[in-house]
Amino acid sequence: MKLRELQDEVLKLKKETNTAILAHSYQAREIVEIADYSGDSYKLSVDAKGLCQNNILLCGVHFMAETAKMLSPQKHVYLANRLATCPMAEQMDADIISQLKEKEPDRAVVAYINTTASLKAVCDVCVTSSSAVKIVSAMKNEKILFIPDCNLGEFVRKSVSGKDIKLLQGGCPVHASVTAAEVRKAKELHPNALVLVHPECKPAVTELADFAGSTSGIMNFAKKSDAKSFIIGTEISIAEHLQYECPDKQFYPLSKKLICPNMKITTLVDVYNTLMAIKNGGDAFEILMSDDEISASRRCIDEMIRLGG
Repeated sequence: MKLRELQDEVLKLKKETNTAILAHSYQAREIVEIADYSGDSYKLSVDAKGLCQNNILLCGVHFMAETAKMLSPQKHVYLANRLATCPMAEQMDADIISQLKEKEPDRAVVAYINTTASLKAVCDVCVTSSSAVKIVSAMKNEKILFIPDCNLGEFVRKSVSGKDIKLLQGGCPVHASVTAAEVRKAKELHPNALVLVHPECKPAVTELADFAGSTSGIMNFAKKSDAKSFIIGTEISIAEHLQYECPDKQFYPLSKKLICPNMKITTLVDVYNTLMAIKNGGDAFEILMSDDEISASRRCIDEMIRLGG
């Protein structure tokens, strides 16, 4: 079956199964094209709440599907590829964070959305890369424990004054692999290009950037900018998506290391097979959470929404 034919079959199955497809921006182009909504983790969280379909098919990683289930507990939520996890989301143990809270009960725990449901359940508020600075600034607490990404946490610490922000070692191994030397090399190759990076990169990298922000922030900056060339310091697929959406501009990946294997593991065939399983009662990977699990893990997301996240 040719690619376009497979996409058409997926579009047909979406209607037949009353399924909405949510695709993270790091997904392949052929998946983003057939999605009902695409974007970063925060946008997909918002989109999940307003869907009218009975089923949600998430093309991304496991914590994103969990988040969709928390926000739409009455719906059936499926992950297109059950092996798609996030190493950062699984770096920290809920028991350890609970012990830290007991030692410093006046220190509020801020969880990056890239965390498991069990970890969110012991945290006070959730943030995304696009909302982290805003939410930490809006919190009444002066003492903060920011988990798990220490690079994003350091970015927040530099952006927010008057807060005692404690960090733990953790983060995205893909973004953290980029070096300042690679930024300088990319600027030598493309001297007129603006450097746009994700705050999950190391401080030495973000300090050399013209703009540091979330995936959506990077894309919006590039689309609205009068500049004509950009070095993109986040997952390599974003440079590709931007090239399609802005054909009059040039986009260069900052590093060939910026490839997330967990995002890339999902294929259009996975999407097709999951929809067929939903239609025929087959073995689709559904996210199952008890009411208590949803209630406990959703509290910090509701607090994020309350604070304007």
